[in-house]
Order: sequence, then C-alpha cells, then structure tokens
Amino acid sequence: MRAFVRLSSEGEGFVPPSANDFVLPPIFENISWFTKPILLVFLSVVIISVFFILSSRKAAVVPSKMQFAGESVYGFIRDGLAKDVLGPEFMRFVPYLFTLFTFVLVNNLFGIVPLLQFPSFSRVGFAYALAIITYLVYHYVGMKRQGVGHYLKGIAFMPGVPKPIYVLLTPIEIATFFIVRPFTLGLRLFANMFAGHLLLLVFILGGEHLLQGVIGLKLVSPFAFTMGIALTFFEFMVQCLQAYIFTLLTALYIAGSLADEH
Repeated sequence: MRAFVRLSSEGEGFVPPSANDFVLPPIFENISWFTKPILLVFLSVVIISVFFILSSRKAAVVPSKMQFAGESVYGFIRDGLAKDVLGPEFMRFVPYLFTLFTFVLVNNLFGIVPLLQFPSFSRVGFAYALAIITYLVYHYVGMKRQGVGHYLKGIAFMPGVPKPIYVLLTPIEIATFFIVRPFTLGLRLFANMFAGHLLLLVFILGGEHLLQGVIGLKLVSPFAFTMGIALTFFEFMVQCLQAYIFTLLTALYIAGSLADEH
C-alpha cells in the first residue's frame, strides 16, 4: 500500500482506461469524420477483396495454399452454416452471409493486430449499422415470400394460441421482431469487442505503468504483461466466435422469415 501511495505522490499515478480511450481524434485535422475506426473499416474491405480475388484468380483442381484457405472459409459458411440453417434455398443467401462473416471477423481481429490494435466494432455505430442491414434483409425476405399482410399477421398472431393470450403475446412478439432482435444483435457484438479491448488496455497499460514504479511494483509488472498476453489469445477466440454468432443469428432470422409460421 505504501508503494502505491509513494508512486502516486511521485507522479500523476495510473489513470485506468475508460470509454474515452475509444474516442479517437481524426487522422487528418481538416477531415473530422476520418478517424482510425473509419480507416480500419475501409482497410478491411480492401484486405478481404484482395485476398479472395487472389485466392480465386488461378483456381485449380489441386488448390494452392491461398486457394485452399479461401475455399475453406467459403465452404465453412456455405456448408456448415447456411445449408444447415436455411435448407434448400440456402444458396440465395450465401453471398450475404459469407460477406457478413468475413467483414465482422477481419474487423474484430484488428483488435489484436500490432500497430492497429483497435476492433472496429468496439464503436457501437458500426455494430448497429450491420444489425440494421440484417434487420432489413430478413423482414424484406419474409414480406416478399409471404406477402406483407400474411407476414405481419404471422408475427402479431401466432397460430395455435388461444385468443385471450394474444393480449399478452402480441405486444411481446412485435417488440421481439422489430425492436429486441436488431438491438441485441448489435449490442452483443459491440459489448464483447468493447469489453475485450478494455481488458487488454487495463493489463498492458497497467504493466507498463508498474515498470515505472518502485522496485516492488517492477516485480509485479511481468504478471500484468503475462495476463495481457493470455487475454490476447482469449480475445482471439471471442472475436472469431462473435463473427460466427452474428452470422448464425442472421441466418436464423432469415430462416424464420422464410417459414410459413414464425
């Protein structure tokens, strides 16, 4: 305890990371909207496009390593997700689901890439932008497949339910389809990326600050850095999982819209 008091009295003390660390200044002073998250989103589009163009440019029966990697990701979404969830019509939605998965995954992985080290979806606006697109897609698909009236009726009045129950069930179903789903879809992605990045900042910046303290604190700093490294590997798993979950939920919502009964 005395060591911490001494450290605070000798310097400014450790200022823990907060939400303010996610508000980044513009890259160019005269372009206020062009911040690091915006740059990373553009960069992700370039990386994804270049990778899959190169991996499919010289496709062969015996694939190269790059072609194999590209086909593996595509096959994972097509066969391991879209086909199982959406059934016979799955190929119509593979391009969207494949694009969605790779876009979310690359932007999430930016959080642990040296020099970049910022997950784009730790900014809530990006997460909700994708959630709104998914929201529009699955409602459009449902209305086109079933007709606007039949689709909305299926949401508001679930078949096979006693009529008095509609007084309670109908508002819940309407709120679920039009409010809760897009809200939770974006919030889940944002919250995981925000919390994970904040934890990494706490341990890495904390370890760096401990190195500047008295000898007792210097001895503790390796443990903070070790924890930061362990959390980096854990965050990698979370980033991949969240990209999969976001895509899986999108596929499930679309499958529900295609079904005759919601």
